[in-house]
Amino acid sequence: MDRRKKEISRRGVLLAAGAAIALTALAQPAQAVTITRKVSPGPEEPGRRADLAEQAIVQRHVRTLWGQPQMRLGTLVWPGSLLDQSFARWCYWWQAHLLDCAVDAAYRARTPERIDRVVAIARGIRTRNLTGWTNRYYDDMSWLVLALERADRLLGVRFGDAVGELRAGLIEGWNPDVGAVPWRSGDEYYNTPAIGPTGIAMARLGELSRAGQLADFLHTRLRDTASGLVLDGVHEPGGRVERTVHTYCQGVTIGLETELALRTGESHHRRRVADLVAAAGDRLTDAGVIVAASGDDSGLFMGILARYLAEAALSLGDTTAANIVHASAQAAWKHRAEVDGLPLFGVDWTRPVTVPAHPETFPQFTHSSAASSANLSSDLSVQLSGWMLLEADHQLIAAGR
Repeated sequence: MDRRKKEISRRGVLLAAGAAIALTALAQPAQAVTITRKVSPGPEEPGRRADLAEQAIVQRHVRTLWGQPQMRLGTLVWPGSLLDQSFARWCYWWQAHLLDCAVDAAYRARTPERIDRVVAIARGIRTRNLTGWTNRYYDDMSWLVLALERADRLLGVRFGDAVGELRAGLIEGWNPDVGAVPWRSGDEYYNTPAIGPTGIAMARLGELSRAGQLADFLHTRLRDTASGLVLDGVHEPGGRVERTVHTYCQGVTIGLETELALRTGESHHRRRVADLVAAAGDRLTDAGVIVAASGDDSGLFMGILARYLAEAALSLGDTTAANIVHASAQAAWKHRAEVDGLPLFGVDWTRPVTVPAHPETFPQFTHSSAASSANLSSDLSVQLSGWMLLEADHQLIAAGR
């Protein structure tokens, strides 16, 4: 499964409101900005670092949707042409994580501006999705319901029956013969990226039986006994397993088992968390820093692992999980580049961000397999991953972990 192609190409449809902007944009030249390698330490306080990561994404990526000031989304790349800013291309699940990070920031330091941003992004997602809150991808819907549930629970911000509609959409995809949900409606591929966040959502919404079945599916069908890591997915019928390892597969499984450990009190869920955290620490870190697990393991993947490692540390006191988050946050910050005083994170937190040969310009991003690591750093998903990591680090420090 080429996840990156799915991210960029899904639902490339424009409403009439955006069409005029998109046609105008075809003639627009590429933008150029100043980018430098940053070697000074910057602020030491984790909350301040998270604040700067937030500011970077808000300034570079967040735009109004089709001229509607009460609706916003994140452009997929930066710098972006007017075509990018018209949201001719968009990615539902990236926007769901943008919303989730906006919730993190508002929970860290509540302000009217941050609450308004949460509301505007959620409204933007619903409008740009064209068909309401739901779509045919169960991973997408689960990410959005998690963000919306947290907005309600942590901030008191509710969007009608959005959570209920998404919950119903996830349950509709349940296959009782398999005991799981597929990647998308009508598909026969049952993968961790869909099953894991769906399970977390089910647990938080009171569907503990379904959440438990999903956790057992991952543990019995997709855990590699040799490495202890969770594999990508399985094709049913037939049982052919896709053995690719991704960081975010470990993250969502840790998140699901953590929820069940908290809500059921059953010790085997806590053991599974500890075992998977240890396996991830052994095989998916370099000097304690999260690293990509495979060639297409980038963007949001590592940030998702960091988010749920922090959940395990906060909820279950897992010190190994906390140490990985802290080490990763320090490394990502140390190796950042800087544009106009704001951070730019790389796809590899263990290495300095690659600056173009002519650092006075940062080329407009093109989605090609030959794209350089410098160009990939302009991807919204990569920057969200860094922001998510720094918010997780702040939460742990604030809780004394």
